[in-house]
Amino acid sequence: MSPHETSTHEPEITAPIDLCTPDGRLNPAAVGWSRTPLHRCNLRGWGRTKRWEYWCVATPTHLIAITVSDIDYMGLNSVYFLEYGGREFSKTSMIPFARGVRLPASLLDGDVAVRGAVTAEIVHEEGGTRLRARCVTPDGPLEADLLVALPPGHETLSVVIPWSERRFQYTSKHTARRAEGTVRIGGTAIDFAGWGVLDHGRGRWPYDTLWNWGAASGEADGHVVGLQFGGKWTAGTGMTENALCVDGRLTKIGEELEWTYSTSDYLAPWTLRTPGSDQVDLTFTPFHERADRTNAGLISTEGHQCFGHYSGVVRPDGGTPIQVDGLLGWAEQVHMRW
Repeated sequence: MSPHETSTHEPEITAPIDLCTPDGRLNPAAVGWSRTPLHRCNLRGWGRTKRWEYWCVATPTHLIAITVSDIDYMGLNSVYFLEYGGREFSKTSMIPFARGVRLPASLLDGDVAVRGAVTAEIVHEEGGTRLRARCVTPDGPLEADLLVALPPGHETLSVVIPWSERRFQYTSKHTARRAEGTVRIGGTAIDFAGWGVLDHGRGRWPYDTLWNWGAASGEADGHVVGLQFGGKWTAGTGMTENALCVDGRLTKIGEELEWTYSTSDYLAPWTLRTPGSDQVDLTFTPFHERADRTNAGLISTEGHQCFGHYSGVVRPDGGTPIQVDGLLGWAEQVHMRW
């Protein structure tokens, strides 16, 4: 197989396209995946529409996650900070009807901004994406200023998941993007030099959804490697959100992964593998679990996001197997009623 061939059966989108038809239903021609964001997310309707930006920047010692979201009847915005083996805190702001939450229709259409108990800005600039966030923590004010680089030609996974013509999701997942900057907490400045991961979502969702998500970025076997894996929510749709990014080149994986883990002990090792091929065979070993439960009327969530390290083997299209040893990332199970 040449480096430019792909093993997936899924259609590749290669030109800009509208996500929806004029009446707000899913455009059948938009179902597919792309190596760069190409979908125009012209969503219409109210009540089931979900829009969000989630960024996580992880270093060998700390991580910070910033979320800005508009789920029609609520804005949910948060900052989460973790010092491995030390401090952990989260600040969430719930805004009725998402008043004041500014999210562009599509990834490159504009910047993101929200003000309040959680203040965040996500700004596209030359060379990458600028992330700024502010909130109050038990240790004093938190201020983050980070730049996540996007080198020319760096490929990312964008994919449309089609549950039906009225329920569908466009997601753009970015891995293996180098990040640098500073997070200040009280009077302490923490140097953040690591990797940024993006989850950009636009769609119309069913009320009750269960999903897995796993991601990791770093250097492995002489390569820069990004892992992007999903599960459960895509089953039966004909599309997956599984991909490898190796030295900036994307390998789309059309198989649903086999996820094996314990729901009674999320800190026990997980395994992720492609059951019909040798493209993915990994063990994920967590060192920290972020358990999150919310019950706020219409919104009910239960999430178990585990941070840890991936080890094993991945095989990109057109390449030799890559040995992964201790690649930093996460794996999660989330159940949402929203």
